[in-house]
Amino acid sequence: MLPMIFGVPLVQMLVLVFAANFDLKKIDMTVIDQDHSTASQQLITTFQGIPFYQVNQTLSDKATADEILLTGKADMVLMIPADFEKNLVRENSTDLQLIVNAIDGNSAQLVYAYSSRILHAVHRQLIIDLAGPTIVKPDYRIDLTENYWYNNKLDYKWYMAPGILAILVTIIGMFMSGMNLVREKEMGTIEQLNVTPLKKYHFIVGKLVPFWLIALFDLAFGLVIARIVFHLPMVGSPFLLFGLAGIYLISVLGLGLFISTISDTQQQVMFISFFFMMIFILMGGIFTPVESMPQWAQQANRLNPIFYFMKIMRNIILKGSGFTDLLEEFFSLLTLGLLFLGLAMSKYRKTN
Repeated sequence: MLPMIFGVPLVQMLVLVFAANFDLKKIDMTVIDQDHSTASQQLITTFQGIPFYQVNQTLSDKATADEILLTGKADMVLMIPADFEKNLVRENSTDLQLIVNAIDGNSAQLVYAYSSRILHAVHRQLIIDLAGPTIVKPDYRIDLTENYWYNNKLDYKWYMAPGILAILVTIIGMFMSGMNLVREKEMGTIEQLNVTPLKKYHFIVGKLVPFWLIALFDLAFGLVIARIVFHLPMVGSPFLLFGLAGIYLISVLGLGLFISTISDTQQQVMFISFFFMMIFILMGGIFTPVESMPQWAQQANRLNPIFYFMKIMRNIILKGSGFTDLLEEFFSLLTLGLLFLGLAMSKYRKTN
């Protein structure tokens, strides 16, 4: 149990927060230059000068470029047709073909958005260089000042760290509470406990409180790691965070205990818990926004405790939300906690 208490937070916070990153840091690009002009070279040089783009090869053969894209050696192919510069000088416009590997739809949209903005800027500059500044109509003067709230450095680790902490607390609470009771069944000591004068609620409380405290300790341990390693801020109240985390753990521990009451071996507990964990995590908004899910999935999330706890973690840590801002999450978690705990207590049979 000790390696799980201290080892799991260290591994999850130091590995998953770095690994689970959707930021686009490197774009492998192949260019098909059929014009070989000053304008096409300027366009290629612009992409080469951007750190995110890795222009590996400049080819003239489209078949070779397609091969590179199919084998996964490039994320995008930019095709510069013949007469690229000539059309810019004569007609102030030209055609370009941008082929993006869209197996990962999210990355493909980002690659296309970045590249389109770069191509638009280069196009304007090329027209000015080739045809003179008078050909470009002046835009309206609008000055934009960017100010990002709640994560002004756009550090993706700040977004992922609260989500990984939510997974950590869930794993500790659900697995430990479920495995503990089944362990009693496998060792045969559950019958001895059943014939003691202990009431059912005494037994349930005795089984849940230690893991409730352990999970809160791991949450604090994970927050310390996130603060030291990632400089994660704590904008809101830590007391509110731990208070709502305690409510959340009632539902997680209750679900783990319910799973243990319908299981006979630790292996069964692991498989059933893993089934629920995968659904809860993938639908909880840790990696993808819930708002982009189908309507039926958003309604199903009302029974997902991680969905509420995820909002609590990010809103308190990054936004500084107060209790009144999280009333819906509080009452939802309280309802789910009483529901799961009630199911566990009704399913557990104790003979005095």
